[in-house]
Amino acid sequence: MLEDKQRWNKKYKENPMPEHTSALLEKYLDHAHVGQALDVACGTGRNTHFLAEKGFLVDAVDISDYALSQIKNNSIITKIEADLDTYNITPNTYDLIVNTNFLNRRLVSQMKDALKSGGVLVFETFIVAHGDFQMPTTNLDYLLRKNELLHNFIGLDIIYYEEKIDTNLKGEKIKLASLVAQKA
Repeated sequence: MLEDKQRWNKKYKENPMPEHTSALLEKYLDHAHVGQALDVACGTGRNTHFLAEKGFLVDAVDISDYALSQIKNNSIITKIEADLDTYNITPNTYDLIVNTNFLNRRLVSQMKDALKSGGVLVFETFIVAHGDFQMPTTNLDYLLRKNELLHNFIGLDIIYYEEKIDTNLKGEKIKLASLVAQKA
């Protein structure tokens, strides 16, 4: 855990993350009831702050104490410093779960279980890409396969799903999978 924490602290200090809210979250937020939200691998809080402004009580989880220190101290935001390789999500707790630019397959079933009835999941992360894509694929554990995200959340009502080519902050071509789903 200490190595991961140091690596992520360095990454957040040297390569600041975007400050704008996920476009997917902004577009589909109205599908969720305002209540308890979880921001998985929240980083410096771009989505956390947006959700708090919209009235959600937000659990913001990340391994980086540096990133968490960048999140506003606020009575409706609970900062949780945790290694997501061992962190467990409490079942039947959340009206909204947000997961952007992060993949830990161990958490997939926990996310489904953690949603309350009517709860919404907003999930967007990278897909394995070959050819003229710049994103290194050296560790496939952190990259989705084609249609994997959709298959992972079968059983939820799919509101939106797309796999697309996009551009990252460095101007490099990447592949993304985006999903919005709701628990019945």
